[in-house]
Amino acid sequence: MNMTPIPLLKTLTEAGVGSRRWITDAIKNGRVEVNGEPVEDFRHPVNPETDRVSVNGKLVNLRPKRMVYLMVNKPAGVITTTSDERGRRTVLDILPEKYRRLRLYPVGRLDKDSTGLLLLTNDGELTYKLTHPRFEHEKEYLIHIDGRLKPEERRKLENGFELEDGMTYPVAVKEIKSQPPFNYSITMHEGRKRQVRRMLANLGYQVLELRRIRMGSLNLGNLKEGTIRELTPAEVCALAARNQSPSRFTPIYRDLSGKNQNDR
Repeated sequence: MNMTPIPLLKTLTEAGVGSRRWITDAIKNGRVEVNGEPVEDFRHPVNPETDRVSVNGKLVNLRPKRMVYLMVNKPAGVITTTSDERGRRTVLDILPEKYRRLRLYPVGRLDKDSTGLLLLTNDGELTYKLTHPRFEHEKEYLIHIDGRLKPEERRKLENGFELEDGMTYPVAVKEIKSQPPFNYSITMHEGRKRQVRRMLANLGYQVLELRRIRMGSLNLGNLKEGTIRELTPAEVCALAARNQSPSRFTPIYRDLSGKNQNDR
C-alpha cells in the first residue's frame, strides 16, 4: 500500500537534505524536481515510496534515516558552515571522519571569532524549531565587553530596540564576576547574524570575547574547546519537548560500524 503523500518541504526536511531555510530557497529557485519536473510549490504532495525527488540534479534518498546530533565546542577562527570558497577552516573540518560523510549541518550561527556551543544534526525539523524565534528556545552567551553597561543601556537591551535589520526581541542581561574575563551574560531567543556584537556596538561597546554556553535545555558544560560529543537520547528529547512529543525525536546514533548504539 502506498504511503499518504507528504508536502515537498516536509519531505526534504525529514530526508536531511539541509536546513529548512536552505530547502525553502532551493524550492523557490527551481532547484528541486519531482519526477523530472521542476516544482516551486512547498506543499506539492510527494509519495516517498513512488516519487523521485532531486535537488540540484542529485537524487534524494527519501527513505527514513538515522538522525545524528553532535555538540561541538567551536574554537575561534572556525567558520560555521559546511564549506567555504575561500578555503577557510569550517566546523566540519574539526569533526572525526566518520561524521563528515553524514551530511550534517549547523543549527544556527556562531561567527568566526566566537566560541562555544554549536549543534550539528541532519534533523531538519528539530533545526527549524531550535532556530525560529516563535518557538522561544533560549540561547545564552557569556560576553566580555570594553566597559560597563549603564542602567539605561541595560533597559534598552531588555526592552528591545531598532537595528538596521529590524526591531530586536527583548534579551535578559546579567552582570557576572565569577567567570573572568567575561563580565556579562546575555540570554535571547533570536539568532540574527552577529546580533550580540551589533547590539553592543549600537550602544558604543566592543565585544572582545563571546562564548555561547546554552541552547534551550542543552548546556556546554565542561566540553573542551575544539572537541565534540553526541547528545544523549534524553538531551534530544528535552530540546524537542517544548513543541513535539519526545518519541518523535528519540535518536538512533550510528558509529563506524553502522550499528544502532541504542541497542547496546
